[in-house]
Amino acid sequence: MHHWQLDIDKLINTFNTDIAQGLTTQEAKQRLEKYGFNQLKEAKAISPLVIFIDQYKDFIVWVLIASAIISGFLKEWVDSIVIIAIVILNGILGFIQEFRAEKSLQALKKLSSPNSKVIRDGIHNTISSSELVPGDLIELEAGDNIPADSRVVWMTSNFSALESSLTGESTPVLKTNIALEEKEISLADRANMVYMGTSISSGKAKAIVVETGMNTELGKIAGMIQNIEEETTPLQKKLDQFGKLIVYICFALVGIIFLIGILRGGNILELFMTAVSLAVAAIPEGLPAIVTISLALGVQRMVKRHALIRKLPSVETLGSATVICSDKTGTLTKNEMTVQAVYSGGNLFKITGIGYEPRGEFLLDQKQIVIQNYPDLNKTLLSGILCNGAQLNKNEGYKIFGDPTEGSLLTAAGKANLWKEEKEKEFILVDEIPFDSERKKMTIIRKNNNQLIAFTKGAPDILLNDCAYIEEKGIIRKINDSDIKNVLKINDQLAEEAMRVLAICYRNLDNSISKFEAKEIEKDLTFIGLAAMIDPPRPEAKKAIEECIRAGIKTVMITGDHKNTAIAIARALGFFTESSIGLTGEELDKYSEEEFSKIVKNISVYARVSPEHKLRIVKAWRKHL
Repeated sequence: MHHWQLDIDKLINTFNTDIAQGLTTQEAKQRLEKYGFNQLKEAKAISPLVIFIDQYKDFIVWVLIASAIISGFLKEWVDSIVIIAIVILNGILGFIQEFRAEKSLQALKKLSSPNSKVIRDGIHNTISSSELVPGDLIELEAGDNIPADSRVVWMTSNFSALESSLTGESTPVLKTNIALEEKEISLADRANMVYMGTSISSGKAKAIVVETGMNTELGKIAGMIQNIEEETTPLQKKLDQFGKLIVYICFALVGIIFLIGILRGGNILELFMTAVSLAVAAIPEGLPAIVTISLALGVQRMVKRHALIRKLPSVETLGSATVICSDKTGTLTKNEMTVQAVYSGGNLFKITGIGYEPRGEFLLDQKQIVIQNYPDLNKTLLSGILCNGAQLNKNEGYKIFGDPTEGSLLTAAGKANLWKEEKEKEFILVDEIPFDSERKKMTIIRKNNNQLIAFTKGAPDILLNDCAYIEEKGIIRKINDSDIKNVLKINDQLAEEAMRVLAICYRNLDNSISKFEAKEIEKDLTFIGLAAMIDPPRPEAKKAIEECIRAGIKTVMITGDHKNTAIAIARALGFFTESSIGLTGEELDKYSEEEFSKIVKNISVYARVSPEHKLRIVKAWRKHL
């Protein structure tokens, strides 16, 4: 069984550890000898000298060196010096670029944590992360980098991890300590696991280390990077072919001239020197320098666009691209959740504007409205910012501190001139019941004019079961089956557009309540509205994709996000058509290499994928080149 399938008792037995005491110091020492240190193994470092020598492996460079030597023998010192200078300049430019960028594994190593909080012999201690072993009981809290792949055994209700570095999922992922039933499940959906190279976003937890070092998911990536063999670029291949062609032609012509001279009775030594001089003259000494300088200028232009080029010839390969595989969040989209629709009072309002800047209009039936004329909409937006843990910072542009989904509610309310900082003075914070993955809702209790009010938001299908009332046009009445059916219909409609939908409710509480528990507070709620948000496509991304299509370049999205969301964004950007296919990492695993190779050209979206899947996708495409 996989680690995520084991319940806590089986996990403890499997790793022969203790959930309170952890490992004994002696056992930890023995395991360290068995499993080795918890660190990524580096491939043999490439010395600067080797990098410099590698610049002189091209055939045409060898030809130039031979040409310089021959020119020296012929006492053509100017030609010899110029050729040598060109060769050295060519090598220096290539060396500088490659030496700067030769840092792949070092960047991965920075993601690992130097120290860890561990429990051994029942004693809480801080040790070097390299000394962690499978079975160790570690403590985690907000801000910590996760030192090894671990299974959560205890946690607070708001424990979440930011896993974008590993899965591409841009928002914090809420975790659980409950065993998962699925045998095959994508990396992004292993809710009871935390991984090396990611970090804790909120809450606290205890976890048992299950994999260390190169056996971790990050270690597997490091291993793949080390094992990838680089191929020569199209330009390198052409230059190599061109160099050989020149040499063959030169030898042929020189040989013909030499033979003709002998047949005419010429001096053999003079004919030989003449033939050699012609051969040297025929070789284009300036070609490598011109190519290298052109590539170097290309690199500088790319650097100005914030793109790091590892090797000079890679610049040329960008011009030869036929397929672009892109991430979604933050690349094709802004990585700024935006509320685009609110349902309240029987009306579905659309909201214009994207990003966190509170600039936009409210539309009903495509006509701009005055929000004060719709009290239900106003109350939905107000409740959304009062049941909210995020902050909208207005300094130097608008930025969100906290969960992006909650931040989008603050921006939407700001478009209606409702600000959390101001409203919190009227609605004083009393208590909070945090979100957890079992309840799928959160509640904040506030006091307004001596009245306790609970504001709750969460998944519509779950939260509607807790509603006894509905508010429409300022009138509160009992909710009925027809109301629920209608709200769920709107929810499905918005979800089909790949929006994340939250239901927003409230409840006036008895002022005598002093203990706020979910089971007592989150019932008999009044439904007020739905808010639907999405991370919208970048306008410039759509233009770029249109240019790619015109240039014959196919765009493929590879993302850690959910499939329906990814397809909706791809469709909006114009590269997901009727013939396009969308696959999850789990679905991709069901295809053999041969089957996958046959359909890879039709697949435009890959969702919930792991790093191994990305490598497999690239390899499948390269078979068609």
